[in-house]
Amino acid sequence: MTTTIKTPDEYVNSIRNSCLSIYQPVTIGGDHWIPTPTLELILNRELAGISLAGLPLRTRSKVVKEHICKALGYPIPASFKKTHPRFPGQDFDTYTQKSNNLQIWNEEITPTRRYVVIGISETDKITRVKVLSGDSLARYDTTGTLTQKYQARLTSGATPTELVVNVDTNIILPQVAAGVSMAMYNPTNYPLPGQLLPIRELFGKLSPLIGQKFPDRGRVQERNRGADLHRLVCQALGYPGYQDNGQFPDVLHQLLEVKLQTSPTIDLGLVTPDSTSALDVPMLNNHQVRHCDVRYALFCATTDGLEVVITHFFLTTGAAFFSRFPQFGGKVLNKKLQLPLPGDFFD
Repeated sequence: MTTTIKTPDEYVNSIRNSCLSIYQPVTIGGDHWIPTPTLELILNRELAGISLAGLPLRTRSKVVKEHICKALGYPIPASFKKTHPRFPGQDFDTYTQKSNNLQIWNEEITPTRRYVVIGISETDKITRVKVLSGDSLARYDTTGTLTQKYQARLTSGATPTELVVNVDTNIILPQVAAGVSMAMYNPTNYPLPGQLLPIRELFGKLSPLIGQKFPDRGRVQERNRGADLHRLVCQALGYPGYQDNGQFPDVLHQLLEVKLQTSPTIDLGLVTPDSTSALDVPMLNNHQVRHCDVRYALFCATTDGLEVVITHFFLTTGAAFFSRFPQFGGKVLNKKLQLPLPGDFFD
């Protein structure tokens, strides 16, 4: 079976023709599953500009859900059940936001659930929709109140570069192709069979980044430092430009997560690399991609406060991650969570 990527309208029509309800589960990566970037595109296209002016809060919530149903091709139910999440079929919850303080009460963040955050203007119009996984949302937590934030320990080896495992997982191996040029693709494209480079080839292309330098934007600009490294990785792989949609993994087209390490503690978020849970991408030749199939590029670096210098590079699959980098425990903390969202969250 050949993997093809549907257009947004094809996803909507597929759901409309299926007669599925929002409460019927669909297989992640399957025909009726809308991947997160496409879900965000559809909801922005269909919801932006809708006025909620004058509506009581409870009515507002109902109206937003009705518009979401119509946007995605689902029939509007006679009444909305109090399920967790509110849209079980596509596994997402909705939050309407006038302020930059996202509140998730009485329920801990679920790593693989999607969180649809809807921006509302001062005049009560929908301005923008952002869709993130729980794991991506966790990156905005600056209070340390999240549950199960996994970490691992990085120790350098005898050489500056190390390929931890030289073969991809059994799901990815049949999908890879050596020597493919990235000149016609974007790093945020969905992965497709025949466009994924083997892990050994990724290693060969990224190893020359040892010794590369970029400006140190400071610890408060950690995300920007990561973006500078991400840009170098995209260049090294041969993409025509740098793109980042904030989703996991960083280079979606190559199922590649990129980490900048200026300390030995590797922050892993809410999902362990060796997890066999399904990844939010279309299936590859009818095979569901898992978190453990993702390739992890770890770049160690030093900084003098002005310039970051890459000193070591490790590449591994998620499945083999803990064979090289020992895990240590997560924290079990507050379930009542308030996340202060940055001013550019919807940009």
